[in-house]
Amino acid sequence: MLSPYDELPVHQTSQPLSVVSDTNTGFDDGYYFGAFSAEAKTFCFQGLRISPNTDLIGGYVGLNRDGLQRTVRFSRTWREKCELEVGPYRVTVVEPYRHIRLELAPNESGLSCSLDWFGMSPAYLEAHHLATNRGRPTTDQSRYSQPGTVEGWIELEGQRIEVGGPNWYGSRDHSWGVYFERPPIAPNPQLLPPPAPEGVARSLRFWTLFGSGDLSGFYAIHEDARGRQVPMNDTFGTPFEGRLVVGWDQETYELVSGRCELELVPGTRLLRRGRVILHDADDGEWVQEVEPACPPWITSTIGYQAGSWRDGGSMRTYHGPGVSLEWDDVDARDQPFDHVRHDGVVQRDLIGKEYLVRTRTIAPDGREWSGAGQTELFLDGPYAPLGL
Repeated sequence: MLSPYDELPVHQTSQPLSVVSDTNTGFDDGYYFGAFSAEAKTFCFQGLRISPNTDLIGGYVGLNRDGLQRTVRFSRTWREKCELEVGPYRVTVVEPYRHIRLELAPNESGLSCSLDWFGMSPAYLEAHHLATNRGRPTTDQSRYSQPGTVEGWIELEGQRIEVGGPNWYGSRDHSWGVYFERPPIAPNPQLLPPPAPEGVARSLRFWTLFGSGDLSGFYAIHEDARGRQVPMNDTFGTPFEGRLVVGWDQETYELVSGRCELELVPGTRLLRRGRVILHDADDGEWVQEVEPACPPWITSTIGYQAGSWRDGGSMRTYHGPGVSLEWDDVDARDQPFDHVRHDGVVQRDLIGKEYLVRTRTIAPDGREWSGAGQTELFLDGPYAPLGL
């Protein structure tokens, strides 16, 4: 079928854009957006993804206020209306990379918002993400990331939060391709040979998007269990990459290497604080200090996992005719904690991996900026540098 996007001369195959060239049910395309203030200890997270090979579009909007989290999820079939809209939620690209409008109209969840997201610096195209298992690609994906600012409002149960000014920043990414398989839409492992992923496995992911006045930036650090930054067979891609920018493009510093010195909350894998040393292409050394402003938010309710929906499904599964909408609350003020998914699975000692952080950045010439950012900290399995 034709969609509004077929009006544009951007086709990559001989088919309309609603038909993708890869028949994998794990192929999807969509957005993630963050709007946050360290001073307000508030993080609004939201996303929208299209799964063309299951004919579904789904998404979520969540609000974390110092550890108290409400998330609303929504879903419908895709080709009935090829628009970036699901029930009360809509994404509008006002100007590509510069201005995106995010709207969640009032609905029965009690959570709504109207936000204008503005890019602070050009989007950064990350290195292609590729992971394989027994020679078959399990991730084959492109992604770009971008820091920004936000203006507008968020409302929860009649209480309005005004968004904007020097203390509010934004994060976002857009990714497309085959992402790693997630139950319940995944092959039954009992019917397949044992997994045999090629290459080195990842233990650390330290990914940050931040804004600080006129300075913004992105960097990602990935290391193996020994703390080495080497090529890995991993969903997220390269050992290191990143860029720092003053203004939209007034000063641009391509980053060539980086390392992080992390301190965890004793007895946990929660971040207490971090110090990141970054080197640019001109051999300049940048230092960034990060410190969580509040407990990290929990991704278990946004819809990616089996059991994140009340029927036991996920964003990739069908929830019935029309628009499906549901929501739930999580008290994540004390972490780790046990979280019971809607399919009955208990996630024991769960901690958030998505942090709202305060940042202090020092340039090679001594200039300093203070601001806020989003940091993803994944510590999976053993990690020797932290004694894990």
